[in-house]
Amino acid sequence: MPKIRSGRQKYYNVFAYFYDFFIQIHSGRHREETRRFLVESVGIEKKKHLRILDICCGTGSVVLAFAEKYADALAVGYDFSTGMLHKAKHKDKASRIVLVQGDAAYLSFNDDCFDVVCCSHALYELKGQDRTGALWEMKRVVKSDGQVLIMEHQIPKHPIIKILFYIRMLMMGPTDSREFLQQGLTPFERIFPDVSLSHTPSGKSKLIRCRKTTGDNRLRTQKI
Repeated sequence: MPKIRSGRQKYYNVFAYFYDFFIQIHSGRHREETRRFLVESVGIEKKKHLRILDICCGTGSVVLAFAEKYADALAVGYDFSTGMLHKAKHKDKASRIVLVQGDAAYLSFNDDCFDVVCCSHALYELKGQDRTGALWEMKRVVKSDGQVLIMEHQIPKHPIIKILFYIRMLMMGPTDSREFLQQGLTPFERIFPDVSLSHTPSGKSKLIRCRKTTGDNRLRTQKI
């Protein structure tokens, strides 16, 4: 794995101290809705011993929500920031999750080893090449009958709010963040053969569900 980008890593190590407060201010009452929508979208209640990977897990809120819902699952949080992982470990009082440090574009896992791979509100912060690499890595590590769940911000419709939204995107992420969000499903359809879209009840976020095989191929794999 190449050397982790030290500049951005230092930034997120510091940002980890303010991250949860920032999310609370930004998301407000929709914070729990978004997380609940993502976790419940998995829809595989009957399957035992799930393996779940949360990429760019930050301070661990999403991966902990998965661990709470699926008590017997192996829930792994993956992030390149030691500061973020330290905060996640501090939250995990019951030791329900496994935390791994690494680069999203070079996942340190074998092929086809996770039932669910998710990434919540983080892809837009990666640079173009790293973002594409991360998507290919998600496809590599998810099982043939598994799913990749990407939660991203929905672009506001109100003109003034939209301008403020883009300003914030440019401040938080790389210069192509706005471009990525405007492309809709295109970046995902270039990599995954099966892509679908849904929205949270408030409409503040969108969920892109990706599968590495089509529906017919999944059924064939399960029968074998």
